[in-house]
Amino acid sequence: MSLLEVRDLRVSFPTADGVVRAVRGVSFDVDAGRTIGIVGESGSGKTVLTQTLLGLTAGGQVSGQAVFDGTDLIGLGEEQLRRVRGAQIAVIFQDPLTSLHPLYKVGWQIAEMIRAHDKSVSKKQAAQRAVELLGRVGIPQPAQRVKDYPHQFSGGMRQRAMIAMALSLEPKLIIADEPTTALDATVQAQILDLLLRLQQDFGTAMIMITHDLGVVADIADDVLVMYAGRAAEVASKRDIFYKPHHPYTKGLLESIPNSSAAGGRLRPITGQPPSLINLPSGCAFHPRCAYVMDKCLTDEPSLTPVAQDGFHRSACWLPASAAGLSAEAEDQRRRTVGEGRSVAAAKIAEAIAKSPEAEGSVIA
Repeated sequence: MSLLEVRDLRVSFPTADGVVRAVRGVSFDVDAGRTIGIVGESGSGKTVLTQTLLGLTAGGQVSGQAVFDGTDLIGLGEEQLRRVRGAQIAVIFQDPLTSLHPLYKVGWQIAEMIRAHDKSVSKKQAAQRAVELLGRVGIPQPAQRVKDYPHQFSGGMRQRAMIAMALSLEPKLIIADEPTTALDATVQAQILDLLLRLQQDFGTAMIMITHDLGVVADIADDVLVMYAGRAAEVASKRDIFYKPHHPYTKGLLESIPNSSAAGGRLRPITGQPPSLINLPSGCAFHPRCAYVMDKCLTDEPSLTPVAQDGFHRSACWLPASAAGLSAEAEDQRRRTVGEGRSVAAAKIAEAIAKSPEAEGSVIA
């Protein structure tokens, strides 16, 4: 049994404009000591998915299961969830400046976190533990810096302080919600190295939420690609990078700048993510998909295996033989599209090919 087993999780928010279906039937597992990367554009449901596990989506209509260490988190009372938050599942938020209280010293906030979950720890012991933790995450002169306020820390140091707080009670699972987004490239690499080292030291499982596939390549074991509130593809890191099946995953990979970027054009995904209130019929990705077929306009695909191991799954009508970045896989995609596309789908594909984003790309 996995440490965390999420099954058919659905989260909706009633609004004046309609119901926002933020998460639509997502399932995944996290094993102890392993990292799953959750990838997707802004608005794909990544953060709502993970915050729902801890009861942080106020006003949301939630269904499904999220069994953590034998306990279903969905439907737990507030008092029971308080025992889980921080102590067993910790969160590293995207912006540490807004996550740390500006009126309290950093060390006090870490110590308060420890004492809130363990009443047997004295104030002095908690303060000493805060100093140890700041030193563990690489903050120089921790005995002095523990008395500083958040605004006296740099962005990278604030994120290190958040990591120290997350590790203070040695949780079984850490949810890292885009922890490097606001940092420059050098500090980003340092934070990722720190997370990897601490994960190995503590044996902690991790959910890494990001829109950066470079981060996934550095830190993840498995990858969940999300689009419009659903899982588009689930696979090991290697399969995602070398044998992607879903056109959205393939588009994300082709959008990554590489060493040849200066001499050629990037291949962005055309169009914009759909409204989660008024989703397109069929596959939600079909208005942006170069491989759109007639079936995509009316029928929504479910996650189905595309490899013999059964773990690599994709929500796409393309055949399993179309997985990969090789010329053979592309030929298979083209043949399948040729057989399954008529006038309606052809018009969408033609509009995509003529869009400004597609100029100079392989789909033009």
